[in-house]
Amino acid sequence: MLKEYRTITEVVGPLILVEDVEGATYNELVEIEQQTGEIRMGRVLEVDGDKAVVQLFEGSQGLQISTSKARFLGRSIELAVSPDMLGRVFDGMGRPQDGGPRIIAEKRLDIEGEPINPSARNYPSEFIQTGISAIDGLNTLVRGQKLPVFSGSGLPHAQLAAQIARQARVLGGESNFAVVFAAMGITFEEADFFISDFRRTGAIDRAVLFMNLANDPAIERIATPRMALTAAEYLAFDLGMHVLVILTDITNYADALREISAARKEVPGRRGYPGYMYTDLATMYERAGRIRGKQGSITQIPILTMPEDDLTHPIPDLTGYITEGQIILSRELHGKGIVPPIDVLPSLSRLKDKGIGEGKTREDHADTMNQLFAAYARGKEAKELAAVLGDAALSDVDKLYAEFADEFEKRYVSQGYDTDRSIEETLDLGWELLSILPRTELRRIRDEYLDKYLPQAQEGNE
Repeated sequence: MLKEYRTITEVVGPLILVEDVEGATYNELVEIEQQTGEIRMGRVLEVDGDKAVVQLFEGSQGLQISTSKARFLGRSIELAVSPDMLGRVFDGMGRPQDGGPRIIAEKRLDIEGEPINPSARNYPSEFIQTGISAIDGLNTLVRGQKLPVFSGSGLPHAQLAAQIARQARVLGGESNFAVVFAAMGITFEEADFFISDFRRTGAIDRAVLFMNLANDPAIERIATPRMALTAAEYLAFDLGMHVLVILTDITNYADALREISAARKEVPGRRGYPGYMYTDLATMYERAGRIRGKQGSITQIPILTMPEDDLTHPIPDLTGYITEGQIILSRELHGKGIVPPIDVLPSLSRLKDKGIGEGKTREDHADTMNQLFAAYARGKEAKELAAVLGDAALSDVDKLYAEFADEFEKRYVSQGYDTDRSIEETLDLGWELLSILPRTELRRIRDEYLDKYLPQAQEGNE
């Protein structure tokens, strides 16, 4: 028998205080029933002796505390999971939003998940093809990795997210690949864009979508990514699927965390964010990975907008510490019409060397990747020099590097949101661009690869 309490004494924003409570536990679900019969859900946020602070999911507006009663349910937030989740759209709390029936649960899982034993983790080492050259060729995504996208407000990270969700695949394992997509604090227009894009391309058949809108409660925004990761863990470790989890926008999530922290009157940390934000983000990001003895895997691409394009802001700063690299979108490239505007030089995938090479992508991948980075960096330097001193200040070789940099941005980075390039096409395009330079400049590529691939590339450029 569930105990009922008529001892709600205080309401502050989404938080209520219930006194004289016995045996309440952190994260426990609570029902608040009003005299009218209306029920609002919440969870225990803090327990101090016989007092429990409860955080309401729907907010406290219109709540009559003198006539309301609280019921503690003895369990935390759970998600009903089954293979029927694929192809469905849910709200931020896991309720169907596509007009379809409720999921008949094969099991119910706690959305906080279970930590992966570090000794049971398998090292990420298999290539995931996104079809985007700037990622596949230069900042390769590896199965089981956490690779965030750092964007700025107004940059097209939504289109990039939709493209990755649509095109990503594990080579040789397409039939066993799924995408879990979680959107937090987005507008109705953005939600409509994602859902219609998934439906238009047929990608929804292998996807599970969780949509939390900007006008939904902040507490729901905290639960949404955990709902998505719980669904991903079920698909990966129970059904043996390779799952790509895309979380957008982590900045909205962190702002909700700050809002709730302020309501609890906690001492703020950097820029008003709670001091435990690093730990909180880590509990989400570290749910990616591979487990020994299990077929499936979870790969994460969190997307966040950097306030004022500031890389040192607490959200990208802490995310960079926890994850294995970053893909950075450039406002300058966006202004030049480069689509997608991925700035490859400051971008980094720390595990890229583990997922490329013979048997994974192609034998020449590592050498051409290093050469493309070096040539593009020198080409940008040459262009900056020409902007200050004029073209006459450049040597003939520097002019070739400047030409290479322009062609690299126009042909390699800029491919549009509907072009899906195989890794072979990306590598061949890299060779075509490198053939602009004299062979003597290609010092980072082994002679055997130059002999094998350069003549074909030079023919392609003629």
